[in-house]
Amino acid sequence: MKKGAAAPAPKRGSGLEPLLKRLGLRRREDLLLHLPLRYEDETCITPIAQAPWVGGVQVEGEVLSCEVQLRPRRQLVAVLDDGSGRLILRFLSFYPSQQQALLPGHRVRCLGEVRNGFFGAEMVHPRLRQVRADTPLPEALTPVYPTTAGLAQSALSRIIARALSGPALEEVLAPECLARHRLPTLWQAIRALHGPRPGDSLEALLTRNHPAWRRVKLDELLAQQLSLRQAYLARREVGAPPLTGSGELARQLKARLPFALTSAQERVEAEILADLAQPHPMQRLLQGDVGSGKTLVAALAACQAIASGWQAAFMAPTEILAEQHYLKLKDWLEPLGVSVAWLTGSLKARARREQIEAARQAGLVVGTHALIQEGVDFGRLGLVIIDEQHRFGVQQRLALRQKGGTPHQLMMSATPIPRTLAMSHYADLDVSVLDELPPGRTPIRTRLARDDRRDQVMDYVRRKVGEGRQVYWVCPLIEESEALQLQTALETHAWLQQELAGISIGLVHGRLKAPEKQAVMAAFAAGEVDLLVATTVIEVGVDVPNASLMVIEHAERFGLSQLHQLRGRVGRGLHESVCILLYAEPLSDTAKSRLKIIFEHTDGFEIARQDLQLRGPGEFVGSRQSGVPLLRYADLERDADLVELARELAEDLLAQAPAKAALQRERWLGGREEMLKV
Repeated sequence: MKKGAAAPAPKRGSGLEPLLKRLGLRRREDLLLHLPLRYEDETCITPIAQAPWVGGVQVEGEVLSCEVQLRPRRQLVAVLDDGSGRLILRFLSFYPSQQQALLPGHRVRCLGEVRNGFFGAEMVHPRLRQVRADTPLPEALTPVYPTTAGLAQSALSRIIARALSGPALEEVLAPECLARHRLPTLWQAIRALHGPRPGDSLEALLTRNHPAWRRVKLDELLAQQLSLRQAYLARREVGAPPLTGSGELARQLKARLPFALTSAQERVEAEILADLAQPHPMQRLLQGDVGSGKTLVAALAACQAIASGWQAAFMAPTEILAEQHYLKLKDWLEPLGVSVAWLTGSLKARARREQIEAARQAGLVVGTHALIQEGVDFGRLGLVIIDEQHRFGVQQRLALRQKGGTPHQLMMSATPIPRTLAMSHYADLDVSVLDELPPGRTPIRTRLARDDRRDQVMDYVRRKVGEGRQVYWVCPLIEESEALQLQTALETHAWLQQELAGISIGLVHGRLKAPEKQAVMAAFAAGEVDLLVATTVIEVGVDVPNASLMVIEHAERFGLSQLHQLRGRVGRGLHESVCILLYAEPLSDTAKSRLKIIFEHTDGFEIARQDLQLRGPGEFVGSRQSGVPLLRYADLERDADLVELARELAEDLLAQAPAKAALQRERWLGGREEMLKV
């Protein structure tokens, strides 16, 4: 069958086509790669008297009786006898065909879980099949496929069987490669998974450690690597302005700083400057732990663009973070003669028009999503910097790039990406890592405290404020929610004012108007406010060196990366810093795991690695999932060795067999690559 051929058509009038499409099954390749979720063992019969109480089992016998009972609810109840014992079959909802199959005297096979019912051993809703005494047993395990409402397993199995009866899929890997890595061909692997052979280990199939599963997972990773690598190479064919300024502006900035760059910052600056000098667009991800100095590196990159006669745009996901960046960058660059413009959606109409006009001329424009709105244009946009890039969707990042032709792009993230995730979902980007914290950062001690120890926490807060330190008190919601029963920022602010008389307490949350937020944050930064009650608007970007204590309410409700980000708001000065995680019991297993990880680790990369294990890559990559194909079968932690191998094979295929590389991408992705070039 030709590449991209349609899936074998169901019988006319069957109505299965829309159901198959709902599962993404449009082509023969889609059916072949629609692999079983699990397997059932119908190769043997277990005597009823020996049937275990745990796990699925298959029994066979003669129906002694069958009746529709009306109490306690309408149900079909039959009694099965196999000579060793009797079993009750119970159907709480049933079809006439099932009632017909269970007529007394009929012989049936039932697959299900035996349990101890009120009237003895019973199966509820077993899978039922009428047989004769000489009906043979299957010779292999029975696959169970992912399906959708209205599409029966039997119908889906028949359609997949027809697809399997066609010609073998073309192999993209060379025979010597298969032999070297002890791999079956893809066709052998697919046939083995759809129809396991007698003797195949059920455990190996269910845990996906079977050689056939290994080959399929490698094939999926190979398609993803090829797709991302192709997107990477395609960007090399697009023109972008080479930003080759003298570097004098960056040298002036560094000379004004009261500290020296870390060796990691110097290394990453060199990587970025080398990219900016190229005639094709830079697409680099700058990742580093909280407080590693990403903003300064971004400012040095902006200096290179400005010194080369181009503009730079700096976009952040929240207004409070964007304003922090604006104030810092303005302080750094305006004394050097660089105009820095500010643009946000909360500006009044007249101020907004003025700032849009200023943005056309400014060397650097800082803002929120307002930068990508209609009517905002740039004169000569040469560099786009996106902070906390995972909070922006693909379309938003694309919209900013389109404001200025083909600018270079620097994306930043304070959520470190585990190595296997970087090798797979971010393989289309160049990645720079700031793996060194600036000198003077003090280690942060993390403490866990149950909600009933709140009085002790309050005493500690009083002591720290008495020593001249400042405190963050973080709450997850600003409105009462009866379902969650969380302390709100508004209630906590009122309660703390009552409990901590004589201490200046401020409040900041997402519903405040921009000028009000700015006033509170400025007062806290100036030391006029001792304790700041806040929602997670202070998660990133806020830098107050004198703040050495953070209390997080209902820490069990936060994600790991968010807890780590929040904790990074302290420890920015010379004083010992502490983060207290207040939690309420009972805790779910996931919440216990999160609190244990954040208590035991301060390294953002290790936290990110364990977060990946807890959440999986789908949640972890956030908005990027709308642009990068996620994985159906491969597991990034368990299959890290296959990720490495897929990268090597992708390079070889693109260089030596581009036609096979294209076939591989089409087979697995089927045209879902259009967003990868963002």
